[in-house]
Amino acid sequence: MESKKLRQAFLMLVGIVTFGTLGYYFFENMPMFDAFYMTIITISTVGFSEIRPLTNLGRAITVIIIVLGISVGTYTISMIVRWFVEGELRKIFGRLKVQKQIAELNNHYIICGFGRIGRIICSELYTDDIEFVIIDQDLSSAEEFERQKYLFLEMDATSEEALLQAGIMKAKGIVTAVNSDANNVFITLTAKGLRPDIFVLARASETKNEKKLLKAGATRVVSPYLMGARRMAQVLQRPTVVDFIDIAMMGNQIGLIMEEAKVGLNSSFIGKNLIDSRLRQDFGVIIVAIKKMTGEMVFNPMPSEKLEAGDVIVVIGKKEDLKRMSAVL
Repeated sequence: MESKKLRQAFLMLVGIVTFGTLGYYFFENMPMFDAFYMTIITISTVGFSEIRPLTNLGRAITVIIIVLGISVGTYTISMIVRWFVEGELRKIFGRLKVQKQIAELNNHYIICGFGRIGRIICSELYTDDIEFVIIDQDLSSAEEFERQKYLFLEMDATSEEALLQAGIMKAKGIVTAVNSDANNVFITLTAKGLRPDIFVLARASETKNEKKLLKAGATRVVSPYLMGARRMAQVLQRPTVVDFIDIAMMGNQIGLIMEEAKVGLNSSFIGKNLIDSRLRQDFGVIIVAIKKMTGEMVFNPMPSEKLEAGDVIVVIGKKEDLKRMSAVL
């Protein structure tokens, strides 16, 4: 809206200059440049004398230029000043608001890099109402951040300051998704230096760098190109299996998704077997696996399998039922 008014003000100013230049040129027989110069000094009211004595018609043109020029010129200048001042104030208050929101976060994720991979990650987290902060130096994405209402910091993700401002001391995990594997290693080292227990999910553009990221302290390393190639191969070999995984992992028109839920330390389900827990009956879920605290994975668990504190149950069901089950567990 403000930019539209500013354009209109400039157009009116150009119109007055054109009117004055043509008026002096045709009615006062001035050369074109002299006519333009006369119009400019008249609008600016700098006090220079007339180039040549004017006729009554020329003086009338001068009066019109002065009245319109002062009005439009003042309006244009005020619009420019307002545009700059409000823009800067908006940026300042916007940054303060974002910093306050980030400071209030807890158990959130920090996404380093907003490229092709980072965008997809943020979209998935946003859909599931999971809080996150983006760290990226690319200003071209600023409008998208504001439109999507993403919290972001325009900083270098490899610096300690950026990670601290993003709330790494209270974060649940960090994702390094910048294009450079070297920067991903550096971010991982920096994050682990600040918080040795932080969960780090690192992106590897080349598979040969996966070991380097793991040595740097990454908890998990994902190579998008390798995963993409394997998925394409699986579509060729086992298309039905891939369709099932898509249904389970991504959700679909029937509303089923695969999810995990952790048995809390004070859960009333501790010590109960799957039959007594009535998870299948009460929540309508399919229990696919149970991951024990030791790291052991029990696939297709028997009804007699007992639940223990810290167990992670992998289930398939409707999103609403899974939320209710997680709350109970």
